[in-house]
Amino acid sequence: MSAVLSLQNVSVRKGNRNILGPITWEVSAGQRWVILGPNGAGKTTLLQMCATLAHPTSGTVSILGKELGKVDVFELRNRVGFTSSAMMDLLPPEEKVIDTVLTASYAMLERWQEVYDLWDESRAKALLTTFGVRELGERLFGTLSEGEKKRVQIARSIMSDPEILLLDEPAAGLDLGGREDILRRISQFAAEPTAPATVIVTHHIEEIPAGTTHVLLLQNGLAMRQGTIADNLTSEALTELYGIPISLEINRGRYFAQAL
Repeated sequence: MSAVLSLQNVSVRKGNRNILGPITWEVSAGQRWVILGPNGAGKTTLLQMCATLAHPTSGTVSILGKELGKVDVFELRNRVGFTSSAMMDLLPPEEKVIDTVLTASYAMLERWQEVYDLWDESRAKALLTTFGVRELGERLFGTLSEGEKKRVQIARSIMSDPEILLLDEPAAGLDLGGREDILRRISQFAAEPTAPATVIVTHHIEEIPAGTTHVLLLQNGLAMRQGTIADNLTSEALTELYGIPISLEINRGRYFAQAL
């Protein structure tokens, strides 16, 4: 399988402190990764680089075969779907939900003078349907609940038919019903043959969608373990990662952990 993301000996420094790396990591087409680690482990910094929103201090980051620093990131961003709480805050609250999704076709935050055809509108409505919020299309984005905004943002991130999808804590802050519903919808979408490679960052083991194939465990900015989830997400690995005894259970492809 071809690599859609490739980090070779990458480090990020802020001041005199290394906040990430050195790390070498690859994501191939068809893979579904989850990134886990304690607060301050470097998860958000890593995802921002993969989304072309940050650059490494040293090392090489290649996204879809293009090296950061040697490519126009604005051309590349249309091929990368990205959601995060910071990105959500940039979306205009006065924009209609359907337009919030549509504008992703041009990597814009709000409508201006661009023209959309019936195919664009049909795709936007289909994506809102996929994530359970089609009936909100004419609502203003700013009037939505936190859970509704997350669903709309995921639909928006897929609008441009990206080759890689990056989701930063897509289920954070949702109630149990909302969390389970959105994880099910993410799993169903990611399982489609045409779905892009996915990378999800989460703080919670139970928020790993069913069907996830690989895991990256980050500790103090370093890759403690990485590879297939079956081999690398274990009670022993989590105990080492978080520094307390942890028991891990698997039920129907979902993971659940508790301290002992």
